[in-house]
Amino acid sequence: MLYKRMEVSDIEKVIPMYIEYYNKTDGSSWTHDTVYKRIHQVLTREDAYCLTACSGDETVGFIMGYCEQYDDIIAYDLTEIVVTLSSQSKGIGTGLMRELERRVKALGVSMIQLQAENDAMHDHFYRNKLQYEKTDNFVLMAKWL
Repeated sequence: MLYKRMEVSDIEKVIPMYIEYYNKTDGSSWTHDTVYKRIHQVLTREDAYCLTACSGDETVGFIMGYCEQYDDIIAYDLTEIVVTLSSQSKGIGTGLMRELERRVKALGVSMIQLQAENDAMHDHFYRNKLQYEKTDNFVLMAKWL
């Protein structure tokens, strides 16, 4: 697997996998334009760090997020990890996460933080495979307007 830093020119390559994944698995209604905007917003953010996973000439996954400075540490906010449906359960997502961890640690990042769906699949992936822990000191809060 070849991992490379994602560039704006890579967005078009990952849009189809994003739409396929979320529209088929979550019943979402992503379009080319909304996916482009979502990825572009993160990718062009200050201190963004995003990777693609390529098998030959085919992009089979990507991960995106950004570094965030706190008073005593730098954290990485993971916003998305997507692997093509046909490449699921083949270690690509785990490989992407491990490569990301290695690279951002070299940049001085002390912690990766993320939001994930509260279901068995995500619990298995993040907690069992990658040893991420649920936090007790933060809770996701929202207000619908």
